[in-house]
Amino acid sequence: METVTYSALKRLAKQAVGTQTLYILGDCATQQLATAIRGETVRRGRPMTVIDGAYDQFEAMILDAGSPLYEAKPDFVLLWFSVEKCQKRFYHTVPAERISFAERECERICGLWAQLAAHTNAKILCPDFPETDDAVFGSYALRQPISFAYQCRKLNFLLSEAMAATAPQVYPIALSAIANRVGQDAFYRDREWYLAKMAVCTDTLPLLAARMTDVMLGLQGSVKKCVITDLDNTLWGGVIGDDGMDGIALGDLGTGPAFAALQTWLLELKRRGIILCVCSKNEEAIAKEPFLHHPEMILRLEDIAVFVANWEDKASNIRKIRDTLDIGFDSMVFLDDNPFERDLVRGMLPEVTVPELPEDPSEAPQYLQDLHLFEAVSFSSADAERTAQYQAEAGRKALQSSFSDYDAYLESLEMVGVIVPFDAFHYPRIAQLTQRSNQFNLRTVRYTESEIAAISQDDRYITRYMTLSDRFGEHGLISVVILEKQEDALFIDTWLMSCRVLRRGVEECLFDAVVALTQAAGYRWLIGEYLPTAKNGMVAEFYAQLGMESIGEGRYRLDVTNYTPHKTQIKL
Repeated sequence: METVTYSALKRLAKQAVGTQTLYILGDCATQQLATAIRGETVRRGRPMTVIDGAYDQFEAMILDAGSPLYEAKPDFVLLWFSVEKCQKRFYHTVPAERISFAERECERICGLWAQLAAHTNAKILCPDFPETDDAVFGSYALRQPISFAYQCRKLNFLLSEAMAATAPQVYPIALSAIANRVGQDAFYRDREWYLAKMAVCTDTLPLLAARMTDVMLGLQGSVKKCVITDLDNTLWGGVIGDDGMDGIALGDLGTGPAFAALQTWLLELKRRGIILCVCSKNEEAIAKEPFLHHPEMILRLEDIAVFVANWEDKASNIRKIRDTLDIGFDSMVFLDDNPFERDLVRGMLPEVTVPELPEDPSEAPQYLQDLHLFEAVSFSSADAERTAQYQAEAGRKALQSSFSDYDAYLESLEMVGVIVPFDAFHYPRIAQLTQRSNQFNLRTVRYTESEIAAISQDDRYITRYMTLSDRFGEHGLISVVILEKQEDALFIDTWLMSCRVLRRGVEECLFDAVVALTQAAGYRWLIGEYLPTAKNGMVAEFYAQLGMESIGEGRYRLDVTNYTPHKTQIKL
């Protein structure tokens, strides 16, 4: 997502009133940053209410349970600890205590995180500390524990460890990466700090606002999940059908290193959980040759979830890929060196993100990285297995086409399901699903890992997740249900499911289990609710289709006393 000027964001900021709220607390001036974030959220089509809190009042606002911070009930809180104030505290520390400065600062910040977590469910955004050179020790500072440069690096590392170990509600903002990218002169000016306590130059605020908006939208489920790439002159130089294996550019000569660098970056995205697909105008067998036989090819066929190579138009082929993956077009990124193909896809599939790749292939990797399209707000072990799961899904769909009877096809899959309570090992994956699932999601409530852990241990809730496997392999954790105990009923607080297992009996199988849980808990009524969003229209009639009675305002109920379970092809 390319950035715009601060003036343009300031004009857009007037329209920024939304259902989501960000509360900003900083020990530096944050008024202009708040304006930039307001404008950026409007520019993305997801306007947010942004409240600029009192200047340098971290402790007072966080420790007072009746402060305006908590009265606002924000969805997000930005805690901006400036490196300038941090450096000032370091200079006021006696030399004998400077060696442990980073530990004390980390303890202070973690304490504020903990207080926030105790009084609000808000997600906390926390920028890191950009390095500064005070020239006291010169380069020797990096090996001298009593230098500020040493302690600053150490503090960033300690905070990263703390987020990973004990603060899943905290999400980092890589401020130092922005400083490195734009350069110190564009990032910070002494005059703006001395006169206005601005820790970032006005011209750089749009980029910072974009990165913060990336994280907040990611936590609301707006993430890119898939890269669809062309082949000729995109993944390698030249045309495989004309130039042959020996004629395409890959490896150490000519433009080969640039294409290898792009492939290496895509492979890292795949390892992170981004789905890689191929969409090429080519003969399939010829298109696959480099993946199978070229010694300097980084990507291999096992890295590609869906491989489409034919002579149909690329928009139609992307639709086929979408049908296989069961994800939204807005979660796809399409890479192609050909301007005609890019314009075609933009025109026919406007929700797909289509970067304007540079003509010079050596500029493509950095250009794509600068777009910052793949902000991560979670990561679990299941992400690394995603490609294999989608490859297996392609096999299932190929098998389905050979059956004339759908029930016979389902029976042939030999499906086995497991439905069990939440456990600590799966907290990250469960939280990730609540944050990323948009289509089959009845209420679209987003939960952090710490919130999932708290719900799992709270007697007011009954939790279940479901895994599914078949003769093609593991689907992994594909559905999550959270039931809340109310006075005379169980209420379905959350029900979400991966769309790739739709119409295989999973919905009915899990609903039967939910009804059984309701009966076992001694309740007569099961209550469900559908809260419409822009993306979950597919489940608008879901509860009605399961036989639940509408009681108005999107709510449904079922008398479970005489319930007849469904017949499915899933063995539990």
